[in-house]
Amino acid sequence: MNTKENEIGSGELIPARMLNEFVYCPRLCYIEWVQGEFEESVDTVIGRHVHRRVDVPDKEMTPEHEDNSPETIRSVQLSGPVVGVTCRMDLIEKKGTVVVPVDYKKGRAPDIEGGVWDADRVQLCAQALVLRENGYTCDTGIIYYAASKKRVLVPMDQELVELTLRSIKAMKEMAEKGPMPLPLVDSPKCPRCSLVGICLPDEIHLLRGDIPDQKPPRKIMTPVGRGMPVYVVGQGHQVRKKGDELTISHYKEKAASVRVREVSQLNLYGGVSITTPVLGELLQKGIPVCFFSHGGWFYGMANGHNHKNVELRIQQYELASKGDESLDLARQFVHGKIRNCRTLLRRNDTDVPATVLGRLSHLADDALATKSEQSLLGTEGAAARIYFSRFNNLLKSGTSGFQFENRNRRPPMDPVNAVLSYLYAVLVKELFVTILSVGFDPYLGFYHKPRYGRPALALDLMEEFRPIVADSVAITLFNTKELRKNDFIITGAGVTITPDGRKKVLGAFERRMTDEIRHPVFNYTMSYRRILNVQARLLSRVLSKELPGYPPFLTR
Repeated sequence: MNTKENEIGSGELIPARMLNEFVYCPRLCYIEWVQGEFEESVDTVIGRHVHRRVDVPDKEMTPEHEDNSPETIRSVQLSGPVVGVTCRMDLIEKKGTVVVPVDYKKGRAPDIEGGVWDADRVQLCAQALVLRENGYTCDTGIIYYAASKKRVLVPMDQELVELTLRSIKAMKEMAEKGPMPLPLVDSPKCPRCSLVGICLPDEIHLLRGDIPDQKPPRKIMTPVGRGMPVYVVGQGHQVRKKGDELTISHYKEKAASVRVREVSQLNLYGGVSITTPVLGELLQKGIPVCFFSHGGWFYGMANGHNHKNVELRIQQYELASKGDESLDLARQFVHGKIRNCRTLLRRNDTDVPATVLGRLSHLADDALATKSEQSLLGTEGAAARIYFSRFNNLLKSGTSGFQFENRNRRPPMDPVNAVLSYLYAVLVKELFVTILSVGFDPYLGFYHKPRYGRPALALDLMEEFRPIVADSVAITLFNTKELRKNDFIITGAGVTITPDGRKKVLGAFERRMTDEIRHPVFNYTMSYRRILNVQARLLSRVLSKELPGYPPFLTR
Protein backbone atom coordinates (compact mmCIF):
# COMPACT_ATOMS: atom_id res chain seq x y z
CA MET A 1 0.00 0.00 0.00
CA ASN A 2 1.26 3.46 -0.89
CA THR A 3 2.21 5.58 2.15
CA LYS A 4 -0.27 8.26 1.04
CA GLU A 5 -3.02 5.78 1.77
CA ASN A 6 -2.21 6.21 5.51
CA GLU A 7 -2.71 9.97 5.58
CA ILE A 8 -6.46 9.97 6.17
CA GLY A 9 -6.28 8.53 9.68
CA SER A 10 -9.12 7.29 11.84
CA GLY A 11 -12.51 8.75 12.56
CA GLU A 12 -15.96 8.31 11.04
CA LEU A 13 -15.81 6.06 8.03
CA ILE A 14 -17.02 7.47 4.72
CA PRO A 15 -19.38 5.27 2.69
CA ALA A 16 -17.86 4.72 -0.75
CA ARG A 17 -21.24 5.50 -2.31
CA MET A 18 -21.20 8.92 -0.63
CA LEU A 19 -17.71 9.50 -2.00
CA ASN A 20 -19.19 8.98 -5.45
CA GLU A 21 -21.84 11.62 -4.62
CA PHE A 22 -19.15 14.02 -3.39
CA VAL A 23 -17.15 13.84 -6.63
CA TYR A 24 -20.38 14.09 -8.65
CA CYS A 25 -21.74 17.05 -6.64
CA PRO A 26 -20.41 18.14 -3.20
CA ARG A 27 -23.73 19.77 -2.29
CA LEU A 28 -25.64 16.58 -3.04
CA CYS A 29 -23.27 14.69 -0.75
CA TYR A 30 -23.64 17.27 2.03
CA ILE A 31 -27.45 17.19 1.93
CA GLU A 32 -27.62 13.42 1.87
CA TRP A 33 -24.75 12.48 4.20
CA VAL A 34 -24.36 15.40 6.62
CA GLN A 35 -27.98 16.58 6.79
CA GLY A 36 -29.51 13.13 6.29
CA GLU A 37 -32.09 14.07 3.64
CA PHE A 38 -33.14 11.90 0.74
CA GLU A 39 -35.93 11.74 -1.84
CA GLU A 40 -36.80 8.98 -4.25
CA SER A 41 -36.84 9.66 -7.98
CA VAL A 42 -37.41 7.56 -11.07
CA ASP A 43 -33.63 7.13 -11.37
CA THR A 44 -33.17 5.92 -7.79
CA VAL A 45 -36.01 3.42 -8.16
CA ILE A 46 -34.53 2.09 -11.42
CA GLY A 47 -31.08 1.96 -9.83
CA ARG A 48 -32.40 -0.13 -6.96
CA HIS A 49 -34.03 -2.48 -9.47
CA VAL A 50 -30.74 -2.85 -11.36
CA HIS A 51 -28.95 -3.74 -8.10
CA ARG A 52 -31.51 -6.32 -6.96
CA ARG A 53 -29.40 -9.29 -8.08
CA VAL A 54 -26.24 -8.13 -6.33
CA ASP A 55 -27.84 -6.76 -3.16
CA VAL A 56 -28.30 -10.21 -1.59
CA PRO A 57 -25.24 -11.27 0.44
CA ASP A 58 -23.61 -14.41 -0.93
CA LYS A 59 -21.01 -15.73 1.51
CA GLU A 60 -18.17 -14.53 3.69
CA MET A 61 -14.88 -13.64 2.07
CA THR A 62 -11.50 -13.92 3.82
CA PRO A 63 -7.99 -13.46 2.40
CA GLU A 64 -6.83 -16.65 4.14
CA HIS A 65 -8.85 -18.75 1.72
CA GLU A 66 -6.29 -20.91 -0.11
CA ASP A 67 -8.46 -22.13 -2.98
CA ASN A 68 -7.21 -20.44 -6.17
CA SER A 69 -10.20 -21.45 -8.26
CA PRO A 70 -12.12 -18.47 -9.69
CA GLU A 71 -15.30 -17.49 -7.86
CA THR A 72 -17.70 -14.59 -7.57
CA ILE A 73 -19.14 -13.24 -4.33
CA ARG A 74 -22.09 -10.82 -4.19
CA SER A 75 -22.84 -7.93 -1.81
CA VAL A 76 -19.61 -7.85 0.20
CA GLN A 77 -19.44 -5.41 3.14
CA LEU A 78 -15.92 -4.33 4.18
CA SER A 79 -14.36 -1.39 6.00
CA GLY A 80 -10.94 0.21 5.89
CA PRO A 81 -10.31 2.23 9.08
CA VAL A 82 -6.91 3.43 7.85
CA VAL A 83 -8.10 4.75 4.52
CA GLY A 84 -11.31 5.94 6.23
CA VAL A 85 -13.88 4.23 3.99
CA THR A 86 -16.58 1.62 4.39
CA CYS A 87 -18.28 0.04 1.41
CA ARG A 88 -20.64 -2.61 0.20
CA MET A 89 -19.30 -3.99 -3.05
CA ASP A 90 -21.84 -5.25 -5.55
CA LEU A 91 -19.73 -8.17 -6.73
CA ILE A 92 -16.20 -9.48 -6.22
CA GLU A 93 -14.45 -11.63 -8.81
CA LYS A 94 -11.91 -13.56 -6.75
CA LYS A 95 -9.05 -15.95 -7.38
CA GLY A 96 -7.19 -16.65 -4.17
CA THR A 97 -6.18 -13.28 -2.72
CA VAL A 98 -6.38 -11.49 -6.09
CA VAL A 99 -9.71 -9.71 -6.38
CA VAL A 100 -11.53 -7.47 -8.88
CA PRO A 101 -14.48 -5.41 -7.55
CA VAL A 102 -17.39 -4.99 -9.99
CA ASP A 103 -19.69 -2.00 -9.45
CA TYR A 104 -23.12 -1.95 -11.10
CA LYS A 105 -24.46 1.32 -12.53
CA LYS A 106 -27.90 1.71 -14.06
CA GLY A 107 -26.93 4.23 -16.76
CA ARG A 108 -25.05 4.10 -20.03
CA ALA A 109 -21.29 4.05 -20.37
CA PRO A 110 -20.16 7.62 -21.13
CA ASP A 111 -18.58 8.40 -24.48
CA ILE A 112 -15.46 9.92 -22.92
CA GLU A 113 -11.82 8.98 -22.65
CA GLY A 114 -11.53 5.93 -20.42
CA GLY A 115 -15.27 5.24 -20.71
CA VAL A 116 -15.99 5.87 -16.99
CA TRP A 117 -17.21 8.91 -15.06
CA ASP A 118 -14.75 10.28 -12.49
CA ALA A 119 -17.25 9.76 -9.67
CA ASP A 120 -17.57 6.07 -10.57
CA ARG A 121 -13.77 5.66 -10.87
CA VAL A 122 -13.21 7.19 -7.43
CA GLN A 123 -15.88 5.00 -5.82
CA LEU A 124 -14.35 1.89 -7.37
CA CYS A 125 -10.85 2.95 -6.30
CA ALA A 126 -12.07 3.47 -2.72
CA GLN A 127 -13.33 -0.11 -2.79
CA ALA A 128 -9.93 -1.27 -4.06
CA LEU A 129 -8.15 0.57 -1.24
CA VAL A 130 -10.42 -1.08 1.33
CA LEU A 131 -9.75 -4.48 -0.23
CA ARG A 132 -5.99 -3.86 -0.06
CA GLU A 133 -6.27 -2.84 3.58
CA ASN A 134 -8.02 -6.15 4.26
CA GLY A 135 -5.19 -8.18 2.79
CA TYR A 136 -6.17 -8.59 -0.85
CA THR A 137 -4.33 -7.75 -4.05
CA CYS A 138 -6.47 -5.41 -6.15
CA ASP A 139 -4.97 -3.71 -9.20
CA THR A 140 -8.07 -3.36 -11.38
CA GLY A 141 -11.80 -2.92 -11.04
CA ILE A 142 -14.79 -3.07 -13.36
CA ILE A 143 -17.77 -0.77 -13.84
CA TYR A 144 -20.79 -2.47 -15.37
CA TYR A 145 -23.16 0.00 -17.07
CA ALA A 146 -26.50 -1.80 -17.22
CA ALA A 147 -28.14 0.41 -19.86
CA SER A 148 -25.22 -0.25 -22.24
CA LYS A 149 -24.66 -3.84 -21.02
CA LYS A 150 -20.98 -2.95 -21.01
CA ARG A 151 -18.13 -3.82 -18.64
CA VAL A 152 -15.40 -1.17 -18.48
CA LEU A 153 -12.01 -2.06 -16.98
CA VAL A 154 -10.56 0.53 -14.58
CA PRO A 155 -6.85 0.24 -13.66
CA MET A 156 -5.97 1.33 -10.12
CA ASP A 157 -3.02 3.52 -11.15
CA GLN A 158 -1.27 6.00 -8.88
CA GLU A 159 -3.07 8.99 -10.38
CA LEU A 160 -6.47 7.51 -9.54
CA VAL A 161 -5.33 6.52 -6.03
CA GLU A 162 -4.15 10.09 -5.32
CA LEU A 163 -7.42 11.54 -6.69
CA THR A 164 -9.40 9.20 -4.44
CA LEU A 165 -7.36 10.07 -1.33
CA ARG A 166 -7.73 13.80 -2.02
CA SER A 167 -11.48 13.32 -2.43
CA ILE A 168 -11.74 11.43 0.86
CA LYS A 169 -9.83 14.17 2.67
CA ALA A 170 -11.86 16.98 1.08
CA MET A 171 -15.13 15.24 1.88
CA LYS A 172 -14.19 14.85 5.54
CA GLU A 173 -13.20 18.50 5.77
CA MET A 174 -16.50 19.54 4.20
CA ALA A 175 -18.46 17.44 6.69
CA GLU A 176 -16.50 18.58 9.75
CA LYS A 177 -16.09 22.27 8.97
CA GLY A 178 -18.89 23.16 6.53
CA PRO A 179 -20.55 25.21 5.27
CA MET A 180 -22.77 23.43 2.79
CA PRO A 181 -21.33 23.96 -0.71
CA LEU A 182 -23.24 26.27 -3.03
CA PRO A 183 -25.35 24.66 -5.77
CA LEU A 184 -23.94 23.86 -9.19
CA VAL A 185 -24.56 26.55 -11.78
CA ASP A 186 -26.91 25.66 -14.66
CA SER A 187 -25.69 22.08 -14.50
CA PRO A 188 -27.33 19.33 -16.60
CA LYS A 189 -26.97 17.11 -13.52
CA CYS A 190 -29.59 19.05 -11.56
CA PRO A 191 -32.96 18.38 -13.26
CA ARG A 192 -32.73 14.58 -12.83
CA CYS A 193 -31.23 14.71 -9.35
CA SER A 194 -33.56 13.23 -6.73
CA LEU A 195 -32.62 16.02 -4.30
CA VAL A 196 -33.23 18.96 -6.64
CA GLY A 197 -36.37 19.91 -4.69
CA ILE A 198 -34.29 20.11 -1.52
CA CYS A 199 -31.22 21.71 -3.07
CA LEU A 200 -33.11 24.34 -5.17
CA PRO A 201 -30.01 25.15 -7.27
CA ASP A 202 -31.47 27.60 -9.79
CA GLU A 203 -33.76 29.19 -7.22
CA ILE A 204 -30.96 29.78 -4.71
CA HIS A 205 -28.69 31.41 -7.29
CA LEU A 206 -31.58 33.58 -8.54
CA LEU A 207 -32.38 34.85 -5.03
CA ARG A 208 -28.71 35.39 -4.27
CA GLY A 209 -28.28 37.37 -7.49
CA ASP A 210 -24.74 36.08 -7.90
CA ILE A 211 -24.97 34.77 -11.50
CA PRO A 212 -24.95 37.50 -14.19
CA ASP A 213 -27.61 36.94 -16.87
CA GLN A 214 -28.85 33.81 -15.14
CA LYS A 215 -31.39 31.74 -17.05
CA PRO A 216 -34.89 31.34 -15.54
CA PRO A 217 -35.08 28.48 -13.02
CA ARG A 218 -35.92 25.10 -14.45
CA LYS A 219 -39.13 23.54 -13.15
CA ILE A 220 -38.71 21.09 -10.30
CA MET A 221 -40.35 17.76 -10.98
CA THR A 222 -42.26 16.28 -8.04
CA PRO A 223 -40.42 13.27 -6.58
CA VAL A 224 -41.97 9.83 -7.00
CA GLY A 225 -43.79 8.26 -4.09
CA ARG A 226 -45.55 11.45 -3.01
CA GLY A 227 -49.01 10.33 -1.93
CA MET A 228 -51.97 12.41 -0.83
CA PRO A 229 -53.32 13.24 2.64
CA VAL A 230 -56.13 11.01 3.92
CA TYR A 231 -58.79 12.50 6.23
CA VAL A 232 -61.01 10.42 8.51
CA VAL A 233 -63.76 12.50 10.13
CA GLY A 234 -66.22 11.60 12.85
CA GLN A 235 -67.09 9.35 15.75
CA GLY A 236 -67.33 5.63 15.04
CA HIS A 237 -64.65 5.43 12.34
CA GLN A 238 -61.76 3.00 12.67
CA VAL A 239 -58.59 2.63 10.60
CA ARG A 240 -57.17 -0.88 10.21
CA LYS A 241 -54.44 -2.51 8.15
CA LYS A 242 -55.14 -5.29 5.69
CA GLY A 243 -52.15 -6.34 3.62
CA ASP A 244 -50.73 -3.24 1.95
CA GLU A 245 -53.96 -1.28 2.40
CA LEU A 246 -55.53 0.88 5.07
CA THR A 247 -59.22 0.10 5.47
CA ILE A 248 -61.55 2.67 6.98
CA SER A 249 -64.76 1.39 8.55
CA HIS A 250 -67.72 3.17 10.12
CA TYR A 251 -69.28 1.17 12.94
CA LYS A 252 -67.71 -2.01 11.51
CA GLU A 253 -68.96 -1.40 7.95
CA LYS A 254 -66.22 -0.74 5.39
CA ALA A 255 -66.34 2.85 4.15
CA ALA A 256 -63.13 3.17 2.11
CA SER A 257 -59.67 1.77 1.54
CA VAL A 258 -56.36 3.16 0.30
CA ARG A 259 -52.94 1.67 -0.37
CA VAL A 260 -50.30 2.66 2.16
CA ARG A 261 -47.92 3.85 -0.58
CA GLU A 262 -50.58 6.34 -1.76
CA VAL A 263 -50.80 8.03 1.67
CA SER A 264 -48.63 11.05 2.54
CA GLN A 265 -50.30 11.75 5.90
CA LEU A 266 -53.24 10.38 7.89
CA ASN A 267 -55.51 12.94 9.59
CA LEU A 268 -57.93 11.79 12.29
CA TYR A 269 -60.75 14.11 13.43
CA GLY A 270 -62.67 13.44 16.62
CA GLY A 271 -63.34 9.98 18.01
CA VAL A 272 -61.53 8.03 15.29
CA SER A 273 -59.66 4.92 16.45
CA ILE A 274 -56.53 3.50 14.85
CA THR A 275 -55.00 0.07 15.40
CA THR A 276 -51.43 -0.54 16.51
CA PRO A 277 -50.46 -2.30 13.23
CA VAL A 278 -51.57 0.78 11.27
CA LEU A 279 -49.64 3.13 13.52
CA GLY A 280 -46.54 0.94 13.40
CA GLU A 281 -46.63 0.67 9.61
CA LEU A 282 -47.01 4.41 9.10
CA LEU A 283 -44.31 5.31 11.62
CA GLN A 284 -41.93 2.87 9.95
CA LYS A 285 -42.56 4.45 6.55
CA GLY A 286 -42.26 8.01 7.86
CA ILE A 287 -45.94 8.84 7.24
CA PRO A 288 -47.25 11.22 9.93
CA VAL A 289 -50.52 10.62 11.76
CA CYS A 290 -52.21 13.89 12.78
CA PHE A 291 -54.81 14.13 15.53
CA PHE A 292 -57.58 16.75 15.71
CA SER A 293 -60.47 17.50 18.01
CA HIS A 294 -64.07 17.20 16.79
CA GLY A 295 -64.00 20.93 16.07
CA GLY A 296 -60.78 20.78 14.07
CA TRP A 297 -58.30 21.89 16.75
CA PHE A 298 -54.90 20.41 15.90
CA TYR A 299 -53.72 18.36 18.90
CA GLY A 300 -50.45 17.03 17.50
CA MET A 301 -49.02 14.17 15.52
CA ALA A 302 -47.26 10.84 15.68
CA ASN A 303 -44.25 10.49 13.45
CA GLY A 304 -41.23 8.21 13.09
CA HIS A 305 -37.70 9.17 14.03
CA ASN A 306 -36.93 12.88 14.11
CA HIS A 307 -35.32 14.41 11.06
CA LYS A 308 -31.57 13.83 10.97
CA ASN A 309 -30.73 17.44 10.10
CA VAL A 310 -29.54 18.44 13.57
CA GLU A 311 -27.46 21.20 11.97
CA LEU A 312 -30.62 23.06 10.95
CA ARG A 313 -32.17 22.86 14.40
CA ILE A 314 -28.96 24.20 15.98
CA GLN A 315 -29.08 27.14 13.55
CA GLN A 316 -32.76 27.66 14.40
CA TYR A 317 -32.08 27.77 18.14
CA GLU A 318 -29.15 30.15 17.68
CA LEU A 319 -31.07 32.59 15.48
CA ALA A 320 -34.15 32.51 17.72
CA SER A 321 -31.96 33.80 20.56
CA LYS A 322 -30.90 36.81 18.49
CA GLY A 323 -33.56 39.48 18.70
CA ASP A 324 -32.52 41.53 15.66
CA GLU A 325 -32.27 38.57 13.30
CA SER A 326 -35.55 37.09 14.54
CA LEU A 327 -37.20 40.45 13.99
CA ASP A 328 -35.89 40.52 10.40
CA LEU A 329 -37.73 37.27 9.70
CA ALA A 330 -40.87 38.38 11.54
CA ARG A 331 -41.01 41.54 9.41
CA GLN A 332 -41.06 39.44 6.24
CA PHE A 333 -43.79 37.11 7.54
CA VAL A 334 -46.08 40.04 8.38
CA HIS A 335 -45.18 41.94 5.20
CA GLY A 336 -46.13 38.90 3.12
CA LYS A 337 -49.42 38.48 4.96
CA ILE A 338 -50.49 42.12 4.48
CA ARG A 339 -49.50 42.14 0.81
CA ASN A 340 -51.48 38.98 0.14
CA CYS A 341 -54.50 40.34 2.04
CA ARG A 342 -54.39 43.40 -0.20
CA THR A 343 -54.19 41.22 -3.30
CA LEU A 344 -57.23 39.17 -2.22
CA LEU A 345 -59.28 42.34 -1.71
CA ARG A 346 -58.12 43.82 -5.01
CA ARG A 347 -59.13 40.67 -6.88
CA ASN A 348 -62.48 39.97 -5.21
CA ASP A 349 -63.86 43.19 -3.73
CA THR A 350 -65.13 45.13 -6.73
CA ASP A 351 -66.06 48.15 -4.58
CA VAL A 352 -62.92 48.33 -2.47
CA PRO A 353 -61.91 51.99 -2.00
CA ALA A 354 -58.48 53.02 -3.24
CA THR A 355 -57.81 54.39 0.24
CA VAL A 356 -58.14 50.88 1.72
CA LEU A 357 -55.68 49.40 -0.77
CA GLY A 358 -53.36 52.34 -0.23
CA ARG A 359 -53.51 51.98 3.54
CA LEU A 360 -52.66 48.27 3.30
CA SER A 361 -49.71 49.08 1.03
CA HIS A 362 -48.40 51.57 3.57
CA LEU A 363 -48.83 49.08 6.43
CA ALA A 364 -46.96 46.41 4.43
CA ASP A 365 -44.08 48.85 4.03
CA ASP A 366 -44.32 49.83 7.70
CA ALA A 367 -43.93 46.15 8.64
CA LEU A 368 -40.53 46.07 6.92
CA ALA A 369 -39.41 49.25 8.69
CA THR A 370 -40.66 48.52 12.19
CA LYS A 371 -38.09 48.67 14.99
CA SER A 372 -39.66 46.40 17.60
CA GLU A 373 -41.85 43.34 18.03
CA GLN A 374 -44.58 45.38 19.72
CA SER A 375 -44.66 47.82 16.84
CA LEU A 376 -44.87 44.92 14.38
CA LEU A 377 -47.80 43.43 16.29
CA GLY A 378 -49.54 46.80 16.11
CA THR A 379 -48.95 47.03 12.37
CA GLU A 380 -50.33 43.54 11.82
CA GLY A 381 -53.37 44.27 13.98
CA ALA A 382 -54.14 47.50 12.09
CA ALA A 383 -53.92 45.67 8.75
CA ALA A 384 -56.16 42.86 10.01
CA ARG A 385 -58.86 45.33 11.11
CA ILE A 386 -58.86 46.98 7.68
CA TYR A 387 -58.86 43.65 5.86
CA PHE A 388 -61.70 42.08 7.86
CA SER A 389 -63.73 45.29 7.64
CA ARG A 390 -64.04 44.49 3.91
CA PHE A 391 -64.33 40.69 4.24
CA ASN A 392 -68.14 40.66 4.02
CA ASN A 393 -67.84 42.29 0.59
CA LEU A 394 -66.03 39.16 -0.63
CA LEU A 395 -69.13 37.07 0.11
CA LYS A 396 -71.99 37.04 -2.35
CA SER A 397 -74.56 37.59 0.36
CA GLY A 398 -77.42 37.59 -2.16
CA THR A 399 -76.73 33.96 -3.08
CA SER A 400 -74.83 32.48 -0.16
CA GLY A 401 -77.09 33.72 2.62
CA PHE A 402 -74.11 34.14 4.98
CA GLN A 403 -72.83 37.33 6.55
CA PHE A 404 -69.56 38.35 8.19
CA GLU A 405 -69.48 41.19 10.70
CA ASN A 406 -66.13 40.78 12.45
CA ARG A 407 -63.48 38.20 13.22
CA ASN A 408 -64.35 36.18 16.32
CA ARG A 409 -63.28 32.79 17.65
CA ARG A 410 -63.13 30.45 20.66
CA PRO A 411 -65.93 29.83 19.98
CA PRO A 412 -66.81 31.31 16.57
CA MET A 413 -70.18 33.00 16.64
CA ASP A 414 -71.16 32.64 12.98
CA PRO A 415 -70.62 30.09 10.15
CA VAL A 416 -68.03 32.17 8.31
CA ASN A 417 -65.81 32.48 11.37
CA ALA A 418 -66.31 28.79 12.12
CA VAL A 419 -65.01 27.86 8.67
CA LEU A 420 -62.09 30.31 8.90
CA SER A 421 -60.99 28.90 12.26
CA TYR A 422 -61.32 25.34 10.98
CA LEU A 423 -59.25 26.11 7.89
CA TYR A 424 -56.55 27.89 9.90
CA ALA A 425 -56.18 24.76 12.04
CA VAL A 426 -55.87 22.58 8.93
CA LEU A 427 -53.31 24.97 7.44
CA VAL A 428 -51.28 24.94 10.67
CA LYS A 429 -51.24 21.15 10.47
CA GLU A 430 -50.05 21.26 6.87
CA LEU A 431 -47.18 23.59 7.74
CA PHE A 432 -46.37 21.61 10.89
CA VAL A 433 -45.88 18.47 8.78
CA THR A 434 -43.94 20.41 6.14
CA ILE A 435 -41.43 22.09 8.44
CA LEU A 436 -40.95 18.88 10.40
CA SER A 437 -40.06 17.11 7.13
CA VAL A 438 -37.49 19.83 6.37
CA GLY A 439 -35.82 19.40 9.77
CA PHE A 440 -37.09 22.36 11.82
CA ASP A 441 -38.40 22.31 15.37
CA PRO A 442 -42.03 23.38 14.77
CA TYR A 443 -42.40 24.76 18.30
CA LEU A 444 -39.71 27.44 18.11
CA GLY A 445 -40.67 30.46 16.02
CA PHE A 446 -39.26 33.87 15.25
CA TYR A 447 -42.47 35.95 15.34
CA HIS A 448 -44.85 33.88 17.46
CA LYS A 449 -43.27 33.35 20.84
CA PRO A 450 -42.74 29.85 22.27
CA ARG A 451 -45.58 28.66 24.44
CA TYR A 452 -46.35 25.18 25.69
CA GLY A 453 -47.95 23.16 22.91
CA ARG A 454 -48.06 26.00 20.38
CA PRO A 455 -46.36 25.28 17.01
CA ALA A 456 -44.86 28.76 16.79
CA LEU A 457 -42.82 28.25 13.60
CA ALA A 458 -45.80 26.73 11.78
CA LEU A 459 -47.80 29.82 12.78
CA ASP A 460 -44.97 32.06 11.51
CA LEU A 461 -44.94 30.50 8.06
CA MET A 462 -48.74 30.38 7.95
CA GLU A 463 -49.05 34.17 8.03
CA GLU A 464 -48.42 34.78 4.34
CA PHE A 465 -50.72 31.88 3.36
CA ARG A 466 -53.75 32.74 5.51
CA PRO A 467 -55.44 34.96 2.90
CA ILE A 468 -54.45 33.14 -0.29
CA VAL A 469 -55.16 29.61 0.98
CA ALA A 470 -57.52 29.52 3.99
CA ASP A 471 -59.51 32.73 3.36
CA SER A 472 -59.73 32.00 -0.36
CA VAL A 473 -61.10 28.50 0.30
CA ALA A 474 -63.70 29.87 2.73
CA ILE A 475 -64.89 32.48 0.24
CA THR A 476 -65.22 29.87 -2.50
CA LEU A 477 -67.15 27.46 -0.28
CA PHE A 478 -69.77 30.10 0.55
CA ASN A 479 -70.00 31.79 -2.84
CA THR A 480 -70.45 28.52 -4.72
CA LYS A 481 -73.10 27.36 -2.23
CA GLU A 482 -71.11 24.26 -1.43
CA LEU A 483 -71.76 25.06 2.23
CA ARG A 484 -75.36 25.56 3.31
CA LYS A 485 -77.20 26.33 6.53
CA ASN A 486 -77.65 22.64 7.37
CA ASP A 487 -73.85 22.22 7.44
CA PHE A 488 -73.72 24.16 10.72
CA ILE A 489 -75.02 23.72 14.25
CA ILE A 490 -75.89 27.16 15.58
CA THR A 491 -76.50 27.69 19.29
CA GLY A 492 -76.26 30.56 21.70
CA ALA A 493 -72.84 29.31 22.76
CA GLY A 494 -71.40 29.45 19.24
CA VAL A 495 -71.30 27.71 15.87
CA THR A 496 -69.84 24.33 14.94
CA ILE A 497 -69.57 22.59 11.60
CA THR A 498 -71.37 19.27 11.07
CA PRO A 499 -69.36 16.17 10.03
CA ASP A 500 -70.67 16.49 6.46
CA GLY A 501 -69.73 20.16 6.46
CA ARG A 502 -66.21 19.36 7.64
CA LYS A 503 -65.79 16.89 4.80
CA LYS A 504 -66.76 19.64 2.35
CA VAL A 505 -64.28 22.05 3.93
CA LEU A 506 -61.47 19.49 3.85
CA GLY A 507 -62.26 18.58 0.24
CA ALA A 508 -62.09 22.24 -0.79
CA PHE A 509 -58.83 22.69 1.12
CA GLU A 510 -57.25 19.74 -0.67
CA ARG A 511 -58.38 21.10 -4.04
CA ARG A 512 -56.67 24.36 -3.19
CA MET A 513 -53.48 22.65 -2.08
CA THR A 514 -53.25 20.73 -5.36
CA ASP A 515 -54.03 23.79 -7.52
CA GLU A 516 -51.03 24.75 -9.63
CA ILE A 517 -50.11 28.41 -10.05
CA ARG A 518 -47.21 30.19 -11.66
CA HIS A 519 -44.62 31.19 -9.11
CA PRO A 520 -44.19 34.98 -9.19
CA VAL A 521 -40.40 34.81 -8.86
CA PHE A 522 -39.36 31.46 -10.33
CA ASN A 523 -41.89 31.71 -13.19
CA TYR A 524 -42.89 28.06 -13.37
CA THR A 525 -46.02 26.34 -12.09
CA MET A 526 -46.24 24.41 -8.86
CA SER A 527 -48.95 23.39 -6.42
CA TYR A 528 -49.65 25.26 -3.21
CA ARG A 529 -48.49 22.21 -1.26
CA ARG A 530 -45.18 22.35 -3.11
CA ILE A 531 -44.96 26.10 -2.48
CA LEU A 532 -45.23 25.51 1.29
CA ASN A 533 -42.30 23.12 1.06
CA VAL A 534 -40.23 25.53 -1.04
CA GLN A 535 -40.83 28.38 1.44
CA ALA A 536 -39.70 26.18 4.33
CA ARG A 537 -36.59 25.22 2.33
CA LEU A 538 -35.83 28.87 1.61
CA LEU A 539 -36.17 29.68 5.30
CA SER A 540 -33.64 26.96 6.08
CA ARG A 541 -31.22 28.53 3.58
CA VAL A 542 -31.61 31.88 5.36
CA LEU A 543 -30.64 30.24 8.64
CA SER A 544 -27.55 28.70 7.03
CA LYS A 545 -26.58 32.17 5.67
CA GLU A 546 -26.87 30.93 2.11
CA LEU A 547 -29.60 33.51 1.42
CA PRO A 548 -29.39 37.07 2.77
CA GLY A 549 -33.07 37.25 3.74
CA TYR A 550 -36.37 35.40 3.68
CA PRO A 551 -38.50 36.05 0.55
CA PRO A 552 -42.21 35.70 1.44
CA PHE A 553 -44.51 34.20 -1.18
CA LEU A 554 -46.40 37.13 -2.70
CA THR A 555 -49.21 36.22 -5.08
CA ARG A 556 -49.79 38.55 -7.99
